[in-house]
Amino acid sequence: MAGKSMAAVSLVDEDRQWFKARHGFDTCETPRDRSFCQYAILEPHRLMLVEDAEQDERFAGRLPVIGGKSIRFYAGVPLLDGEGMALGSLCVFDSVPGTLEASQAAALRALARQAGHVIELRRVTRALDQQVRESTWFERELARYAELLERQNAQLAEQARTDPLTGLSNRRAFSTALALEIERANVAGSPLCVALLDLDHFKSINDVHGHAEGDRVLAEVGKVLQAHFAAAGVAARYGGEEFALLLPDTTLDTARAQCELLRQAVGALPLGAVVSASIGVTAYRPGETYAALLERADEALYRAKRDGRNRVESKA
Repeated sequence: MAGKSMAAVSLVDEDRQWFKARHGFDTCETPRDRSFCQYAILEPHRLMLVEDAEQDERFAGRLPVIGGKSIRFYAGVPLLDGEGMALGSLCVFDSVPGTLEASQAAALRALARQAGHVIELRRVTRALDQQVRESTWFERELARYAELLERQNAQLAEQARTDPLTGLSNRRAFSTALALEIERANVAGSPLCVALLDLDHFKSINDVHGHAEGDRVLAEVGKVLQAHFAAAGVAARYGGEEFALLLPDTTLDTARAQCELLRQAVGALPLGAVVSASIGVTAYRPGETYAALLERADEALYRAKRDGRNRVESKA
């Protein structure tokens, strides 16, 4: 400002005054208790004018010193944040007494408002940048947790459909698959067969060799079923030592031949216990119920067990 040798944008904290911008001196900061600014901010909406600090009881005998010069003249307007709190001041000062004309005081007030707006804008911009960074981080975290939750849900869904011992579908999953295949067979007119497999004398394996060996037998049989039905069809552990087989697009003769190969594979398993399987297989009749289809498969299985076990029986 014309006629004044020094000017600054000063900010204050609890202990110090520092200069964000300055003109006419090199000092970066001073103690707050030796500053004009500490008094200027006490009246946030007024210009503080000290024409001669030697005549002001607040400074007489202990003049503030800036840039090696004792300050006699000071005029400052508080800088306000968005909530009206004083952060510091925009000020002009000199080492000799002086005063401000009305136009100079008005200009100083206008400049202080602009400087306050700039400071507040920078604060808001930093806050927004921080929010954006935090938002981006939260979005990434949410996406990561969503992906993790999706995987966990998929795992839970798979566990709900899978027998934990054999890795085959469980009874619920088999029922769902059979219902879908029955619907497809009714629409397309395609053949569909169902078989039930029961391990012969399985109770004696548990009794003689222990339940751990029985579980191993079930797991090995599960591997055989998975190998036989990996390309098409569904194999499921239906309960205990009983398994259910779904053979879509398969005629009864073909299904019986596949079950015979399966029976032989079970019998050839290299296990300590002798294992054999009885299998009953039947073909779907258009329009019949799910329960009726399984009942006929069960009748075929019962005949296989009644007629000596370790055999395949079919029921049209």
